[in-house]
Amino acid sequence: MHRPTAPDGQPVRPLRHDPPGGPPPETVDPAVLTALLTRHGWRRTGAAAGTYSRWTPPDTTVTGARGRPGPAGRTSLLVPGSRAYPDSTDLIAEALTALRHSTAPSAPGILTALRTPLDEIHWERDTSEPAAPAAAWAAQEQLRSGARALLLAAAQAAHGRAGYHGARHRRHAEAALDRLLAGTAAGSRELTTFLPAGTGTTPGPDDGRPITSTLLRALCAARDATDHQRATGRHDAFAPAVEAGVCQELTDAIGKLVRGSGGLRVTVRWAPAAGPPAGFAARPRPVEFTPGDLPVLREAGARYVREEPAVAVHLTGVVLRMRREAQGGPGAVRLKVLDGADVPQLRAVLDEDDYRIAGHAHLLGLPVRMSGRLESKGGFRRLTDARDVMPVRVEDGERDRLLKSLHENLGFFEEACGGD
Repeated sequence: MHRPTAPDGQPVRPLRHDPPGGPPPETVDPAVLTALLTRHGWRRTGAAAGTYSRWTPPDTTVTGARGRPGPAGRTSLLVPGSRAYPDSTDLIAEALTALRHSTAPSAPGILTALRTPLDEIHWERDTSEPAAPAAAWAAQEQLRSGARALLLAAAQAAHGRAGYHGARHRRHAEAALDRLLAGTAAGSRELTTFLPAGTGTTPGPDDGRPITSTLLRALCAARDATDHQRATGRHDAFAPAVEAGVCQELTDAIGKLVRGSGGLRVTVRWAPAAGPPAGFAARPRPVEFTPGDLPVLREAGARYVREEPAVAVHLTGVVLRMRREAQGGPGAVRLKVLDGADVPQLRAVLDEDDYRIAGHAHLLGLPVRMSGRLESKGGFRRLTDARDVMPVRVEDGERDRLLKSLHENLGFFEEACGGD
């Protein structure tokens, strides 16, 4: 049985709301259980239609050393056709118990999906299975890191559309993936990741469906735009594709997965308990990319970076570091952004007066407020035309916390005349 891993290769923590043992049998919909068994390749035996159905795992033909059926082959589930029958809860309870004790690799995933509706994303790279362990490990890492990069791009696009995000929305995207993402790896060629599918009308903090739906919509739009450019030589289809979630980060992640392979295939399967989101097919077709698409995707990504405009911002931040070459004159500061720009830190060059105000605010443990333009060059980590620097009053408790942080990190602060 494969140990659950995230796309970056780290062990996956069990979902907090998914205790071991599966869901209570009275909450399980027989239709959802049947759909999950079918998706994971379990085989229905007996009559094709009726009030009950019997299911066996796909590896029932596996035999032991003496030709006897293996443990997974002895698993058999009797599932009622609906909740209308008096013994339906008892039969489902027995089926869940059998799944808990089954050695079929798909059994834990089925139990998890019954407890928490999960959308599945299947990744396949067209490569030969490496013979050397080191090569297999490298191929697995490439698949996992590439899948995570694609999901991160989708999470950024779900938070706000842009041709090039840079550091914007990255904190929110990484936090969402760290909280929601789980996965299982079946080798260096295939990976399956899972994101919870919320069942409410409004997405909540534990709902990964906005990421999944944005990923599928963006991949389809990137596929269409690539086909258009390869057929006509025109790149005008990539501009409107931004509204579907296509961005430089997405084209770059696709390139990383396709490079060194014969192609990439991504397939999305919606959680049976939640059904497809509005506007999507019940069984979306796989989206594929080949090495022949790489030049188009690379050109589109570079164009997104060039054309992404600077953003006017009015932000609040805490000074982390100060530096200037001489006793007087302008100087550079590094800020931890608290509000006004969706980046964790940025660098700004201030004139002499604003630099002095920022230094005094820093010594007093106060944030500063300033205006400027967040430049796309460097990933939106630089503020140009910075001006109107003013200290910001904060609560005494917050000020004490900032001062404590300052005293614990004195090495990061240089006085106005100091070096880096």
